[in-house]
Amino acid sequence: MVERPYTILSCGVSLDGYLDAATPQRLVLSNDADLRRVDTVRADVDAILVGAATVRHDNPRLLVRSASLRRSRLARGLSESPVKVTLTRTGELDPHGCFFTTGSCEKLVYCESGSMPVARCRLGTVATVVDAGDPVDVRDVVEDLGQRGVRRLMVEGGGRIHTQFLTADLADELHLVVAPFFVGDPRAHRFAGSGAYPWHPGNRARLAETRQMGDVVLLRYVLSAREVRSS
Repeated sequence: MVERPYTILSCGVSLDGYLDAATPQRLVLSNDADLRRVDTVRADVDAILVGAATVRHDNPRLLVRSASLRRSRLARGLSESPVKVTLTRTGELDPHGCFFTTGSCEKLVYCESGSMPVARCRLGTVATVVDAGDPVDVRDVVEDLGQRGVRRLMVEGGGRIHTQFLTADLADELHLVVAPFFVGDPRAHRFAGSGAYPWHPGNRARLAETRQMGDVVLLRYVLSAREVRSS
């Protein structure tokens, strides 16, 4: 049996735990120092996963930015950037979005069974579309990624995806960067939603590292007993 990928959840939040501001403009939570840190983590994983809402709203490239880190990956026989992965219920994603058009890395779309015809029609020429059941189950997704050779996985959101990974006990580390301001808008999305989490007052996650980077702070938590490699 193939072991599931070592999984790192990574996100930035406001002081009151929001990922965005519920406005058309993207909320900037990070800074240059943290972006360099994230780039280092990306360069050390085999795949990066985001939800379909993140693909639609943020139009992310999900590439390794540093030329030296890209060269290092190539020297190890890897693609310049990790495999890109997304999960979708409807398959209604823009094939011209940056997720699909940037980078030479493989793109994987895990789609709900009933929407496979739509997804393959829209995305079949720009990505590998995988039937992920009805509904999509993140446990099945990480099992399939493991079978595809993914040993280290970075999950960059959004909130629904983080909640699914955490409540399913599929995360080994949490990298939480806190920005020094409040959002205060209940229409905005929080880092994690309601659910039954393995970590609670009787089972605390272990804080492995704190790191100040300018005006933001990284909190790195260990969520499993698997080997930890700091980044």
